[in-house]
Amino acid sequence: MDLSHTRLLRKKDINAMLATYHSPLKKELKTFDLTMLGIGAIIGTGIFVLTGTGALTAGPGLMISFVLAAIACLFASLCYAEFAAMVPESGSAYTYAYTTLGEIVAFIIGWDLMLEYLFAVSTVSAGWSGYFQSFLAGFGLKLPAALSAAAGSVPGVTSYFNLPAFTIIILITTLLSLGVKETKRVNNVMVVIKLAVVLLFIFTAVRFIKPANWSPLLPFGFKGVFGAASSVFFAFIGFDAISSSVEETLEPSKTLPRSMLLSLGICTILYVAVSAIMTGVVPFETFAKYIDHPISAVLIYSGQNWMAGIIDLGAILGMTTVMLVCLYGQTRISFSMSRDGLLPHVFSDISAKTGAPLKSTVLFGSIAAIMGGFIPLADLAELVNIGTLTAFTLVSFSILRLRKTQPDLRRPFKTPWVPFVPIMSIICCVFLLINLKPVTWIRFVVWLAIGMVVYFGYSVKHSQLKTDTATDEK
Repeated sequence: MDLSHTRLLRKKDINAMLATYHSPLKKELKTFDLTMLGIGAIIGTGIFVLTGTGALTAGPGLMISFVLAAIACLFASLCYAEFAAMVPESGSAYTYAYTTLGEIVAFIIGWDLMLEYLFAVSTVSAGWSGYFQSFLAGFGLKLPAALSAAAGSVPGVTSYFNLPAFTIIILITTLLSLGVKETKRVNNVMVVIKLAVVLLFIFTAVRFIKPANWSPLLPFGFKGVFGAASSVFFAFIGFDAISSSVEETLEPSKTLPRSMLLSLGICTILYVAVSAIMTGVVPFETFAKYIDHPISAVLIYSGQNWMAGIIDLGAILGMTTVMLVCLYGQTRISFSMSRDGLLPHVFSDISAKTGAPLKSTVLFGSIAAIMGGFIPLADLAELVNIGTLTAFTLVSFSILRLRKTQPDLRRPFKTPWVPFVPIMSIICCVFLLINLKPVTWIRFVVWLAIGMVVYFGYSVKHSQLKTDTATDEK
């Protein structure tokens, strides 16, 4: 009898994990730290870059787009929270799928998340570079054109290498290599400063709103609103990274659910407020001239040019924390997959000095830095969205599966209104997936095909679960 299909669907036992697991990672994170981690990943590119693109797609209806994206995230976050409070291993959606849907599904979602985080870091680095160069220009400094952007990324400019993008990723990689304690300290400071900048922008610009700019509210109908919601979903990837930190969190059963919901709530309010102010101060068509610096349009129209340097600083810090949290999540996903034997063991080597996966941090940080320096990544940003939405869909389905197969498990946090919440999460995420561009799906399928080569060529043979099962049978 051929049991190959059952081997592909072998699962981790949650009760066994709870009884025996001890993490080699250092526990340093509290509710405040994790909330700052979530805000660090959510507030950044979404406000300082994607609002311009979103306004051109949805018009003033952009504020509705952010609400729709946030609702999808809320349903998904309630599903994530149940798993995060119950499962002691890091790995986020990858680990949750491993306990409910089986090994091959877990590998697919882990491979998917690796793509998500890698492109998130590299994509954001390009936006970071633009704001950093704008900040330098305020002091009369300018980089040589050849080192200002990736080749072919700026029309009419001969460039070869994005030096600022490369440099910031290398610096972030160095920080992460020092360990989670040092990382959280730097992240907390940067998040507090960028929140202060965003609040300053809101309080300064709100009095220049002209309600006439909000009419018509939906110039492109709900199609534009839905399209923008799919696009700006990039902004809400933060709490997925939070769930990857369970092994480094104090009292994760309480801390993780609280921090997920807190960071999502705070960021949604800020996104809606900023998008409402931007489209209220500036006619949305104008953002075509400020596609990379949409906040600049608001400052010009409101005569608040004195804030330009402050906004650039906020954007620089905002995008820095996004890259920091995404690269952190990348290394924890690869750490979990490597420990399970699905990736080479080098990715799960822990530094005795820092208590962090040093080798994988350096490797993925270097790859992201090279991509950020050489490759124009604007068209690949939607790959981050498709990765996140796929992860959310599978985690939500996993809650339904877990409630049916293991109803008696101890759940420190329970997803409310099951099956309504998981089903609504799936519906919202699938709807946003449908609204992504066809070329994004093609690229995603190619990435998954590469993943299948890795899985059947390496992972299925080296799976730790396979080894444990063979030992038990003997």
